[in-house]
Amino acid sequence: MRAKYFLLAMVAITTVACQQESASTYEISSPGGINTVSFSLKNGTPQYSVSHGETVVLNPSEMGFVFRDNDSLYRNLEVVDTVQKSFDETWEQVWGEKKEIRNHYNELIVKLQEKSESKRKLNIEFRSFDDGVAFRYVFPEQGIKDSIFIMDELTEFELKDEGKAWWIPAYGEQRYEYLFENSAVSELDTVHTPLTIESENGLNLSIHEANLIDFASTTLVHTEGTSLKTDLAPWSDGVKVRTTKSFTTPWRTIQIGEKPTDLITSYLILNLNPPNEIEDTSWIQPFTYMGIWWGMHIGKYTFWESENQGATTKNAKEHIDFAAKEGIDHLLIEGWNKGWTPQWYENAMHMFNFTDEADDFDLEEVTDYAAENNVRIIGYHETGANIDNYLKQIDSAFALYNRVGIHDVKIGHVGSLLKMKEWHYGQFGVNYFRYVLKKAAEHKLTVLYHEPIKDTGERRTYPNMMAREGARGQEYNAWSEGNPPNYTTILPFTRLLSGPMDFTAGILDVEIKQGHPGRRVHSTAAKQLALLVTVFSPIQMLADLPENYEGQPALQFLKDVPTNWEDTKVLNGEIGEYITTIRKDIDSDDWYLGSITNEEARDFTISLSFLDENATYEAQIYADAEGTDLTHNPTAIAISKKEVTAEDELKLHLGAGGGVAVRFKKL
Repeated sequence: MRAKYFLLAMVAITTVACQQESASTYEISSPGGINTVSFSLKNGTPQYSVSHGETVVLNPSEMGFVFRDNDSLYRNLEVVDTVQKSFDETWEQVWGEKKEIRNHYNELIVKLQEKSESKRKLNIEFRSFDDGVAFRYVFPEQGIKDSIFIMDELTEFELKDEGKAWWIPAYGEQRYEYLFENSAVSELDTVHTPLTIESENGLNLSIHEANLIDFASTTLVHTEGTSLKTDLAPWSDGVKVRTTKSFTTPWRTIQIGEKPTDLITSYLILNLNPPNEIEDTSWIQPFTYMGIWWGMHIGKYTFWESENQGATTKNAKEHIDFAAKEGIDHLLIEGWNKGWTPQWYENAMHMFNFTDEADDFDLEEVTDYAAENNVRIIGYHETGANIDNYLKQIDSAFALYNRVGIHDVKIGHVGSLLKMKEWHYGQFGVNYFRYVLKKAAEHKLTVLYHEPIKDTGERRTYPNMMAREGARGQEYNAWSEGNPPNYTTILPFTRLLSGPMDFTAGILDVEIKQGHPGRRVHSTAAKQLALLVTVFSPIQMLADLPENYEGQPALQFLKDVPTNWEDTKVLNGEIGEYITTIRKDIDSDDWYLGSITNEEARDFTISLSFLDENATYEAQIYADAEGTDLTHNPTAIAISKKEVTAEDELKLHLGAGGGVAVRFKKL
């Protein structure tokens, strides 16, 4: 699918600012006049502010940089030029939660120069959208021959009002894999983005970044009051960013919604990334998959060579047989290669081999058998965060996958630090993950990252970037205290604002009858079905064991639900409470609904006005059975059918920790 671009307007206006500093303020409003960014200089220091209609979102907030040896670029500046542009296009995603996306903004470029003898230049580009604002710094090439070492970025977010922030801590051992907490902005420490804020002024905000290339990713540190500041993830020696000649930062983004659900259907992050660079995308296909995976996490199998080894030729063929019988596209096989030990997950720089097979596993025999049964194997590379070891083998490893017909690869990075010294989200990690993504594209491999760098919209440019982890997934329910019921009602408003997540839902045996004693999935089985709608990913794992799907009528919904969509809408939702999402299949006239709740039971009446008003649909409903909730018969699913039209309403009951999944099949 090729993107179609419709350039409707491009207007450039250049004005020359006064050579002496004045009180001039430069403003740019969004096309609908909804959001406004204002820029000015205060005593030679750049600052910006943001408003949504009559509501001030950010008070004047300072900008600039500190380089090595206390050299700074944020004072004694003057405006030498400004440029304004308007832009409007509609483009198509190769795959996604919405087929056609409108990219409509007004832009202001402010060109600054130091008054000092060096007269260094710095441009700041602002874009104002109806769903938020963004800005970035461009330090143009200007004859600087020495390396540039950025020690700090001074970008501030001076929030006008207090608010409730939904956050996870930065610089922790588990990267992004923490439960979300909520607290007042004034009580934050240092947190990851996206940072979602329910402001006391009634607005909902998400602070993040877009198009992160060859730069450190940003975290946000609380300074005082309701003020936050960019805190770039450092290299191990303390330098934040290394560059030469020039640099362009990622876009600093602030998505703004009047309801929390507005944030979910904002595509500002994608719109700030360059268009697709892969000319032939025919090999990039969304899919549903199973895996030799959950059994390892619950303790049925081992990742390593043993009498209970999961990745054996025998186990693989049995899983292929089940996938083929049920029409499931793909099978993930973890642990197929040499190097796995019982200590594989420890910070020990394990030496995995990415071309030699584990005992009792024959890669070519398995891939041939899969091909005969119309099932495709997903390859797996666990690096153990030993990046040097992986990069030495990456060409031969990818070539092996090409040879045996593997087109998709999951790549893990278990470890607190890459190479035991660099943050996953520092400049080293940013460049590493982008390098592997581009290398995979050269080999026509799609990528699924675990323990990744956060998503900043690069799937628009490289649509082989299918999904990633970057949060606590289903696996935590297998061997820890697990994820509480409200966790999945927080994800759509926080982590998922950045991009698709490989959450691995679809567990029907939520009580985990075999495995680690006392562990369970903290939801009903019906909620597990609904998660395939509320948690977007172009690749969705049916994570349970084959024997737990055998003979289960609810498996039908898991097989039916698509992974590529024409449109997405959010019908209701409150952060940490509940959410109801509907999506339209890109390949049919069918709609799908997922509704989930936290620890509280809920009843909703849903208008079906989103359906085609001239059609009748069969609503295939998978709901918590009567009396079912988190602690009472949580595996019971009531399946029913009824004919509905766009004029009807549908009443939903969600048990505590439960959910409802519906397929609306056009008749």
